Order: sequence, then C-alpha cells, then structure tokens
Amino acid sequence: MMAESFHKKALARELRPALSKDEALAEANRCLFCHDAPCMRACPTHIDVPLFIRQISTANPGGAARTILNANILGASCARVCPTEVLCEGACVLTDQHKPIQIGPLQRYSTDYAMAAGQPMLIPGPQKPGSVGIVGAGPAGLACAAELLKLGYQSVIYEAAERPGGLNTYGVAQYKLTPETALAEIEWLVKAGVTIRCGVTIGKDLTLGELESRHDAVFIGVGMGAIPGIQMGGEDLAGVWDGLDLIAALKQGDREVFETLRGARVAVIGGGNTAIDVVTQASRAGAGKVWLLYRRGREQMSAYAHEIELAKEAGVELLLHAVPHRVLGPSRGLSARTSRVAGLEFGRKLPDGGEKLETLPADLVVRATGQKGAKLAAELPVRTDGGKIVADEAGRTSNPRYFAGGDCVSGGQEVVNAVAEGQRAAHTIADEILSKLGGAR
Repeated sequence: MMAESFHKKALARELRPALSKDEALAEANRCLFCHDAPCMRACPTHIDVPLFIRQISTANPGGAARTILNANILGASCARVCPTEVLCEGACVLTDQHKPIQIGPLQRYSTDYAMAAGQPMLIPGPQKPGSVGIVGAGPAGLACAAELLKLGYQSVIYEAAERPGGLNTYGVAQYKLTPETALAEIEWLVKAGVTIRCGVTIGKDLTLGELESRHDAVFIGVGMGAIPGIQMGGEDLAGVWDGLDLIAALKQGDREVFETLRGARVAVIGGGNTAIDVVTQASRAGAGKVWLLYRRGREQMSAYAHEIELAKEAGVELLLHAVPHRVLGPSRGLSARTSRVAGLEFGRKLPDGGEKLETLPADLVVRATGQKGAKLAAELPVRTDGGKIVADEAGRTSNPRYFAGGDCVSGGQEVVNAVAEGQRAAHTIADEILSKLGGAR
C-alpha cells in the first residue's frame, strides 16, 4: 500500500500547478494588452493572447477559453506542454525588465474552467458533402479533424493504438501532461462530432485501397517511429529501454516498471528534449541517481536551455563529450520489464583527441537519441526523404489526394506546431478537394 501511494504521488506531481482564481486575476492584470502583440505572433496557432487575458481580467474565463480554442483546439494540452519560455512568454515585452506574463498557466486556467463547466469546445459548421480519412489520432490528426468539422466536413480518424492522443497520451512526460487530461480534451472533440476508430492499423486492418475508396482525401499525421539502436554493445539486454517506451509505461501506471525504476541508477543517452523528459521523469518518479550522457558539448544539445536547467534542478548529472560503448551484463531480473543491467561503459573525449574509458554503475540504460521515420510513411504513395513525408506548409504532398502534417513531416517539433499543421492542411483539403464536391464554403 505504501509503494502504491508513493507511486501515485510521484506521478501526480505537476511541473506547473494550476492557478487559483485570485492568482489568475492578479496575473492577468499585469498584462499590458499590447496592440501588436509579439506573444500572439510567437504562437504557431496565433492565439489572441491579449484578448483572452483581458477576458480573464474581467472575470470571463469561459470567453477566454472560447478565444483560445477557436485558434487552437488542443489549447488545454498546449497550455501544459508548450515551451512557453521560448514562444509566447519568451516574446513578452515584460521579459527584459520584469517577469513575463504567465501565459501558459493563464491558458490552462481558462481551458480547465471550460472543461469543468462542460462548455462546448467545438461548434460544427453546416454539413457539406465530402469525407476525409485521417491516419493518426495525435495532435496533427485531431486538429485536422476538428478544423474540418468547423468547416462542415466529416472525417474519420484511424488510430493504431488502443487510445487516441498520440504523444499527448503516451509520450509526453507525466509531470507535464497526464493521460487523463489528454483524453478528457479528446472527449470534448468526440462529443462535438469527431469520429475516432482506435485499434485500426493501416495496411493490416484497413488497406490503402479501402482507405482511398472510403474518402475523398487522406491526411497523414502518424508521428515518427521507434528510437533505433545506436550500435552500442549490449543494447539488446533486458534493462535497456527506448525512452518513449519508458515514459509511456509510467504514464499508463505500469507498477512493475515504476518499482524497477524506484531507487535505480539510470543512464540516459541523448541531448534533445525527449532525453530531458526521460531524465527528469525518472528523477521525479523515484530513481536513486540519473545521468544524462551526450556525445558533444552543451552548446550542441538541441534541448531547450530551460529544460536542461529543470533536469539539473531535479538532480540529474550531465556528462558531456561522453560516447557510450557497451552495456555491461548480464541482466538481472525476472522479465524484460523488471530487469536491470550491471553498468554502462563509455568514453570521455580528451582535449588531445584521445579518449578515457569510464564505467557508470547503471542499473538501467535508456536510449533517447531520436526516432526513425514511421513504417507507414514508406508504404504510402507519396514522396519521402530520410523517413519523413515531404509536404509543403499547406500540407500538400506529391500525391494530390494525400496531405500530411506533424512529426511525420517535421521529424519532431512541439505539439502546437503539429496542431497548426493539421489546421492548415484542413483548409487546404477543403479548398482544393472538398469544395469542388458541391458544397460551397
């Protein structure tokens, strides 16, 4: 019982707790309500930030939520996971002389209010002829379906996983976004009329031919594939994890994995934001010691500076110019999910170009070194490059019936970028295909 209580408590700790009503009002009244707001320009979905903050300041959180959700249908999750420090808050005019407005927490305050009140999130437009098949129920696919519904067009989202949401449900660190919040937000869309069919794998449960015969256009928003091996000795040992798999296990409440992690010494390999999510999540979930190994210097790390500092505050030790060579075995444990390894051997680059071998007493080793392209991308009748689908800013691919957006195109950006790409593609599909079926927009 004590272990279960610790489990729930550790996973429930949020990075940025919700604002109270008084806190939200006080923060909203700090805003200068800029006319040509740089915060609005910095947001990929261009939420009218000054307007929604003014609505909060006048005790109208429901109106603020409508302003947010009209621009970004996944505004509740984006309020939690967006790197506001480098987007809207980073552009705030108060940044240089004062503390920037807490735009993310204010956005969460409004959308949480709307969710608790059962406020309609999405108003469908008058129905028009035409149908779109959407592959992937992640942020890009959900945003595309929602935007199409606003325009009056029907779509069906096909999702291979048991639950919708993509990385919001499975891959974003628990301390940023819980599966419960992600799924509650999606339920808003479903109640408005968005159709999602989970457990459907394209090419297995539904062929491409069947997909094309059912729909007038197809939008691909499948994200990326698994994290590939890094040609490190012993990486096939039990006790070596894919970073996204570890986060997913914790988000789904896998008690065995949690107990394996608790008190363990964890070595994470990578230098991007996913690696930072893994090390910070591991530390907050009870790991005894966490290292982050990166083969270059800090200036070459693609992770945001504020995320790196967050990891360090959580007790993570950063090892730079560290090249992993092999995982030491044998594995110890009854199953792949509960096993531990004997250590990690790595090389530290020396100023003279040489290398010094060192060993970490790691119990678990985690790869967080970037994902490969989704398997489906290579099977589609569209042009790809390096495993990614080639699409323009409007979502067009080399095939006039196929459109794409999100990580399967970008290779991995923020949730808000995927939302914006899904929205733009919806308008392109409506303009170039659906409007020609007899329903004028």
